[in-house]
Amino acid sequence: MKARLLNFIVTLVIVCLAGWAAWALYERYVYDPWTRDSQVRANIVGIAPRVSGPIIHVAVHDNQQIKTGDLLFEIDPADFNAQLNVAAGQVLNSEANLKQRQQDLDRQSNLYKNHVVAEQDFQNAQDNFSAAQAQLVSAKANLELARLNLSYTKVFAPVYGYVTNMNTSEGTYVTAGKQLMALVDGSSFWIAAYFKETQLAHIQIGQKANLALMGDKQSFQGVVRSIGWGIYVQDGSGSDATGLLPSVSQTVDWVRLPQRFPVRIEPSGAPPVPLRIGQTVSVAMTPEVEHAEAPSQKNAVQP
Repeated sequence: MKARLLNFIVTLVIVCLAGWAAWALYERYVYDPWTRDSQVRANIVGIAPRVSGPIIHVAVHDNQQIKTGDLLFEIDPADFNAQLNVAAGQVLNSEANLKQRQQDLDRQSNLYKNHVVAEQDFQNAQDNFSAAQAQLVSAKANLELARLNLSYTKVFAPVYGYVTNMNTSEGTYVTAGKQLMALVDGSSFWIAAYFKETQLAHIQIGQKANLALMGDKQSFQGVVRSIGWGIYVQDGSGSDATGLLPSVSQTVDWVRLPQRFPVRIEPSGAPPVPLRIGQTVSVAMTPEVEHAEAPSQKNAVQP
């Protein structure tokens, strides 16, 4: 009898502990959400030349790390040097024409004061001088534009980062405005974590999170910087503008699942391994908030 009672008590204790553990895990899941549906993101800077022409020199290679201001490639400057010389000659011609019109205006002014010429001749001289001034301004503007176009033959890195997916070699003819290569902005990495809409009430700006990259056991911390205000409407009932919103697909079609919204998390400190766009990340929110006074998006009031 005592043995049966003891077994009953032990079983009851185990069941209670299991129930308490399940409830604790559920509470932690609800109030400290976590997700494995997260990816590393970064800004992509599309590199496009501002002038057209054949490439004569490529200064970087695929997946190279570069600094701001490093030379990426150079376009043949021969045509632009010629345009610069033409523009410089136009400036000299306009300056000579202006000088001549100034001399004509001075003569007409003296003659008009002495009542030798008609007022119309004097006014014509004034008009010609003003036109020569305008031509000189235009010629100098063309000269400056020619200088700029010549400087655009050398394309430099606008940000620190990494050249990736590069398929460019010397001799390639490039067109102005057409993107030629991608540059990953090395200072813009963040984590896009997709949380269920039922979990957003327990996530706020400034809240800290534990991050872990797939295949790496070392975790690192991040801070929530923003919470997405919308996702792409996939049933076709939205406007064309919804195509600019992030598209987040559901995983099971025959069950009505809560929508998932992107939460932008900025890594704090150096991660254990270099971040690369598309890496899978596990994100676990913590109760700790970086700035307690930071307002939560869910409580934001429309002005």
